[in-house]
Amino acid sequence: MFLHIKSVEYRGGYELRLAFSNGKIKDVDLAGELYGEVFEPLRDVDLFRQVVVNAETGTIEWPNGADLAPEFHFDLGEEDQHVA
Repeated sequence: MFLHIKSVEYRGGYELRLAFSNGKIKDVDLAGELYGEVFEPLRDVDLFRQVVVNAETGTIEWPNGADLAPEFHFDLGEEDQHVA
């Protein structure tokens, strides 16, 4: 089964809360991951917070075309212990 992102919530700074297709919810801090030609523009928080879920690909993306595989986010994220 492929892992997909179902929803994204901007949490502040470079942090996102992601809901995955396997039912897990994880908080992901991408502050240390924004390097390279496509990702460096996302250091502008105004651009970073424009993140959306692409329903066709099942991942998140930004207006400048940047995206990362759901598995990357899942491995990087920390499960929120307060979510039921």
